[in-house]
Amino acid sequence: MATFILMIAIAYVAGSIPTGYWVAKAVKGIDIREHGSKSTGATNVLRCVGKGPALFVFLFDIFKGYAPVAAAAYCEGGRPDWALFGITHVCAPLCALAALIGHSKSIFLGLQGGKSAATGLGTVIALSNPVGALLFATWLLVLWATKIVSVASIAAVWLLPVYFYLLKCPPAQVAYGVMALIYVTLRHKANIKRLLDGTEPKVGQKAKAAAAAFDGQKKTATTESQSSEESSKESNEPEDSKRSRESLQS
Repeated sequence: MATFILMIAIAYVAGSIPTGYWVAKAVKGIDIREHGSKSTGATNVLRCVGKGPALFVFLFDIFKGYAPVAAAAYCEGGRPDWALFGITHVCAPLCALAALIGHSKSIFLGLQGGKSAATGLGTVIALSNPVGALLFATWLLVLWATKIVSVASIAAVWLLPVYFYLLKCPPAQVAYGVMALIYVTLRHKANIKRLLDGTEPKVGQKAKAAAAAFDGQKKTATTESQSSEESSKESNEPEDSKRSRESLQS
Protein backbone atom coordinates (compact mmCIF):
# COMPACT_ATOMS: atom_id res chain seq x y z
CA MET A 1 0.00 0.00 0.00
CA ALA A 2 2.96 2.33 0.59
CA THR A 3 3.96 1.90 -3.05
CA PHE A 4 0.34 2.57 -4.05
CA ILE A 5 0.39 5.96 -2.25
CA LEU A 6 3.89 6.77 -3.53
CA MET A 7 2.76 6.26 -7.13
CA ILE A 8 -0.08 8.76 -6.64
CA ALA A 9 2.29 11.31 -5.09
CA ILE A 10 4.74 10.92 -7.98
CA ALA A 11 1.91 11.41 -10.47
CA TYR A 12 0.92 14.66 -8.77
CA VAL A 13 4.49 16.00 -8.82
CA ALA A 14 4.89 15.00 -12.47
CA GLY A 15 1.65 16.75 -13.36
CA SER A 16 2.85 19.82 -11.48
CA ILE A 17 5.86 20.37 -13.78
CA PRO A 18 5.09 23.88 -15.14
CA THR A 19 6.24 23.31 -18.71
CA GLY A 20 4.57 26.38 -20.20
CA TYR A 21 5.86 28.67 -17.45
CA TRP A 22 9.46 27.48 -17.80
CA VAL A 23 9.40 27.56 -21.61
CA ALA A 24 7.98 31.11 -21.70
CA LYS A 25 10.66 32.22 -19.22
CA ALA A 26 13.43 30.58 -21.26
CA VAL A 27 12.30 31.76 -24.70
CA LYS A 28 10.92 35.25 -24.03
CA GLY A 29 11.79 35.96 -20.43
CA ILE A 30 8.14 36.50 -19.50
CA ASP A 31 5.86 35.16 -16.80
CA ILE A 32 3.15 33.51 -18.91
CA ARG A 33 0.72 33.94 -16.00
CA GLU A 34 0.76 37.70 -16.65
CA HIS A 35 -0.06 37.48 -20.36
CA GLY A 36 -3.01 36.43 -22.52
CA SER A 37 -5.35 34.10 -20.66
CA LYS A 38 -2.87 33.85 -17.74
CA SER A 39 -2.82 30.05 -18.24
CA THR A 40 0.42 28.04 -18.41
CA GLY A 41 -0.99 25.70 -21.04
CA ALA A 42 0.06 25.23 -24.66
CA THR A 43 -2.72 27.42 -26.09
CA ASN A 44 -1.60 30.50 -24.18
CA VAL A 45 2.03 29.72 -25.02
CA LEU A 46 1.01 29.62 -28.69
CA ARG A 47 -0.52 33.09 -28.48
CA CYS A 48 2.19 34.71 -26.37
CA VAL A 49 5.41 32.86 -27.26
CA GLY A 50 5.10 31.04 -30.59
CA LYS A 51 4.28 27.85 -32.46
CA GLY A 52 7.47 25.89 -31.76
CA PRO A 53 7.45 26.44 -27.98
CA ALA A 54 3.70 25.74 -27.89
CA LEU A 55 4.15 22.41 -29.68
CA PHE A 56 6.87 21.41 -27.23
CA VAL A 57 4.66 22.36 -24.27
CA PHE A 58 1.71 20.44 -25.73
CA LEU A 59 3.73 17.24 -26.28
CA PHE A 60 5.53 17.40 -22.93
CA ASP A 61 2.27 18.04 -21.07
CA ILE A 62 0.86 14.91 -22.71
CA PHE A 63 3.98 12.97 -21.71
CA LYS A 64 3.92 14.10 -18.07
CA GLY A 65 0.34 12.83 -17.83
CA TYR A 66 1.14 9.59 -19.65
CA ALA A 67 4.33 8.48 -17.90
CA PRO A 68 3.22 8.16 -14.24
CA VAL A 69 -0.12 6.60 -15.17
CA ALA A 70 1.50 4.07 -17.51
CA ALA A 71 3.98 3.19 -14.77
CA ALA A 72 1.17 2.75 -12.25
CA ALA A 73 -0.81 0.54 -14.65
CA TYR A 74 2.27 -1.61 -15.24
CA CYS A 75 3.07 -1.99 -11.53
CA GLU A 76 -0.54 -2.61 -10.56
CA GLY A 77 -1.51 -5.29 -13.05
CA GLY A 78 -4.79 -5.94 -11.28
CA ARG A 79 -3.05 -6.85 -8.00
CA PRO A 80 -5.70 -7.79 -5.40
CA ASP A 81 -3.70 -6.15 -2.59
CA TRP A 82 -4.02 -2.80 -4.42
CA ALA A 83 -7.81 -3.06 -4.65
CA LEU A 84 -10.00 -0.52 -2.90
CA PHE A 85 -13.35 -1.75 -1.56
CA GLY A 86 -12.93 -4.82 -3.71
CA ILE A 87 -12.40 -2.80 -6.92
CA THR A 88 -9.21 -3.52 -8.84
CA HIS A 89 -7.36 -1.37 -11.41
CA VAL A 90 -7.78 1.66 -9.15
CA CYS A 91 -4.21 2.91 -8.78
CA ALA A 92 -3.73 4.06 -12.38
CA PRO A 93 -6.99 6.10 -12.51
CA LEU A 94 -6.11 7.72 -9.18
CA CYS A 95 -2.67 8.58 -10.54
CA ALA A 96 -4.40 10.03 -13.59
CA LEU A 97 -6.55 12.23 -11.36
CA ALA A 98 -3.47 13.30 -9.37
CA ALA A 99 -1.61 14.31 -12.54
CA LEU A 100 -4.66 16.16 -13.81
CA ILE A 101 -4.93 18.19 -10.60
CA GLY A 102 -1.16 18.68 -10.46
CA HIS A 103 -1.10 20.43 -13.83
CA SER A 104 -3.65 23.05 -12.80
CA LYS A 105 -2.59 23.26 -9.13
CA SER A 106 1.18 23.10 -9.49
CA ILE A 107 3.29 22.96 -6.34
CA PHE A 108 5.95 24.87 -8.28
CA LEU A 109 3.65 27.83 -9.01
CA GLY A 110 1.76 28.35 -5.77
CA LEU A 111 -1.09 26.05 -6.87
CA GLN A 112 -1.57 27.83 -10.21
CA GLY A 113 -1.36 26.26 -13.65
CA GLY A 114 -3.23 25.39 -16.82
CA LYS A 115 -6.54 23.85 -17.81
CA SER A 116 -5.32 20.21 -17.69
CA ALA A 117 -6.52 19.30 -21.20
CA ALA A 118 -3.21 18.07 -22.70
CA THR A 119 -2.12 16.39 -19.47
CA GLY A 120 -5.54 14.77 -19.27
CA LEU A 121 -5.10 13.40 -22.79
CA GLY A 122 -1.81 11.82 -21.72
CA THR A 123 -3.46 10.12 -18.75
CA VAL A 124 -6.20 8.70 -20.97
CA ILE A 125 -3.71 7.33 -23.52
CA ALA A 126 -1.95 5.53 -20.65
CA LEU A 127 -5.21 4.06 -19.34
CA SER A 128 -6.57 2.97 -22.73
CA ASN A 129 -4.94 3.52 -26.12
CA PRO A 130 -8.24 3.18 -28.06
CA VAL A 131 -10.02 5.69 -25.80
CA GLY A 132 -7.04 8.03 -26.07
CA ALA A 133 -7.18 7.82 -29.86
CA LEU A 134 -10.92 8.51 -29.90
CA LEU A 135 -10.49 11.43 -27.49
CA PHE A 136 -7.73 13.02 -29.57
CA ALA A 137 -9.70 12.50 -32.80
CA THR A 138 -12.72 14.19 -31.20
CA TRP A 139 -10.57 17.11 -30.09
CA LEU A 140 -9.06 17.52 -33.57
CA LEU A 141 -12.46 17.31 -35.29
CA VAL A 142 -14.09 19.92 -33.06
CA LEU A 143 -11.02 22.15 -33.28
CA TRP A 144 -11.13 21.94 -37.08
CA ALA A 145 -14.83 22.82 -37.08
CA THR A 146 -14.73 25.69 -34.56
CA LYS A 147 -11.08 26.89 -34.49
CA ILE A 148 -11.53 27.34 -30.72
CA VAL A 149 -9.33 25.20 -28.46
CA SER A 150 -11.54 25.51 -25.38
CA VAL A 151 -14.60 24.26 -27.27
CA ALA A 152 -12.62 21.28 -28.56
CA SER A 153 -11.32 20.46 -25.08
CA ILE A 154 -14.74 20.70 -23.42
CA ALA A 155 -16.45 18.67 -26.16
CA ALA A 156 -13.81 15.93 -25.96
CA VAL A 157 -13.87 15.61 -22.18
CA TRP A 158 -17.66 15.38 -22.15
CA LEU A 159 -17.41 12.30 -24.34
CA LEU A 160 -14.62 10.73 -22.28
CA PRO A 161 -16.74 8.68 -19.85
CA VAL A 162 -18.93 7.60 -22.75
CA TYR A 163 -15.89 6.26 -24.62
CA PHE A 164 -14.64 4.44 -21.51
CA TYR A 165 -18.06 2.86 -21.01
CA LEU A 166 -18.63 1.86 -24.65
CA LEU A 167 -15.21 0.22 -24.88
CA LYS A 168 -15.96 -1.76 -21.69
CA CYS A 169 -13.10 -0.31 -19.66
CA PRO A 170 -12.88 -1.06 -15.90
CA PRO A 171 -15.38 0.81 -13.70
CA ALA A 172 -12.56 2.80 -12.09
CA GLN A 173 -11.66 4.24 -15.49
CA VAL A 174 -15.27 5.17 -16.22
CA ALA A 175 -15.37 6.91 -12.84
CA TYR A 176 -12.17 8.76 -13.72
CA GLY A 177 -13.80 9.88 -16.96
CA VAL A 178 -16.67 11.43 -15.01
CA MET A 179 -14.32 13.16 -12.57
CA ALA A 180 -12.16 14.47 -15.43
CA LEU A 181 -15.29 15.77 -17.17
CA ILE A 182 -16.28 17.77 -14.09
CA TYR A 183 -12.79 19.01 -13.27
CA VAL A 184 -11.73 20.09 -16.75
CA THR A 185 -15.09 21.81 -17.35
CA LEU A 186 -14.70 23.77 -14.10
CA ARG A 187 -11.17 24.73 -15.14
CA HIS A 188 -12.67 26.24 -18.30
CA LYS A 189 -15.18 28.49 -16.47
CA ALA A 190 -13.51 31.67 -17.75
CA ASN A 191 -13.45 30.28 -21.29
CA ILE A 192 -17.14 29.43 -21.11
CA LYS A 193 -17.92 32.98 -19.98
CA ARG A 194 -15.91 34.41 -22.89
CA LEU A 195 -17.67 32.04 -25.27
CA LEU A 196 -21.02 33.36 -24.07
CA ASP A 197 -19.73 36.94 -24.41
CA GLY A 198 -18.32 36.25 -27.88
CA THR A 199 -14.76 37.21 -26.86
CA GLU A 200 -13.06 33.80 -26.81
CA PRO A 201 -10.09 33.96 -29.25
CA LYS A 202 -9.70 31.45 -32.07
CA VAL A 203 -6.57 29.59 -33.15
CA GLY A 204 -4.35 31.91 -35.14
CA GLN A 205 -5.50 35.06 -33.40
CA LYS A 206 -2.48 37.21 -32.61
CA ALA A 207 -1.35 37.57 -29.03
CA LYS A 208 -2.03 41.30 -28.99
CA ALA A 209 -5.64 40.84 -30.04
CA ALA A 210 -6.09 37.98 -27.59
CA ALA A 211 -4.67 40.03 -24.75
CA ALA A 212 -6.99 42.90 -25.63
CA ALA A 213 -9.97 40.55 -25.53
CA PHE A 214 -8.95 39.22 -22.11
CA ASP A 215 -8.00 42.58 -20.56
CA GLY A 216 -10.67 44.82 -22.09
CA GLN A 217 -13.06 44.53 -19.17
CA LYS A 218 -10.27 45.27 -16.69
CA LYS A 219 -9.25 48.44 -18.56
CA THR A 220 -12.86 49.58 -18.76
CA ALA A 221 -13.30 49.08 -15.01
CA THR A 222 -10.09 51.08 -14.35
CA THR A 223 -11.27 53.96 -16.55
CA GLU A 224 -14.65 54.05 -14.83
CA SER A 225 -12.94 54.06 -11.42
CA GLN A 226 -10.72 57.00 -12.41
CA SER A 227 -13.68 58.96 -13.73
CA SER A 228 -15.54 58.31 -10.49
CA GLU A 229 -12.60 59.56 -8.43
CA GLU A 230 -12.34 62.76 -10.51
CA SER A 231 -16.06 63.42 -10.12
CA SER A 232 -15.77 62.86 -6.37
CA LYS A 233 -12.89 65.35 -6.11
CA GLU A 234 -14.85 67.99 -8.01
CA SER A 235 -17.92 67.52 -5.84
CA ASN A 236 -15.83 67.88 -2.67
CA GLU A 237 -14.00 71.01 -3.85
CA PRO A 238 -14.84 74.10 -1.70
CA GLU A 239 -17.17 76.66 -3.31
CA ASP A 240 -14.59 79.48 -2.98
CA SER A 241 -11.97 77.42 -4.80
CA LYS A 242 -14.42 76.67 -7.61
CA ARG A 243 -15.21 80.38 -8.04
CA SER A 244 -11.51 81.30 -8.08
CA ARG A 245 -10.74 78.64 -10.69
CA GLU A 246 -13.67 79.74 -12.88
CA SER A 247 -12.52 83.41 -12.65
CA LEU A 248 -9.01 82.48 -13.79
CA GLN A 249 -10.36 80.43 -16.69
CA SER A 250 -12.57 83.31 -17.86
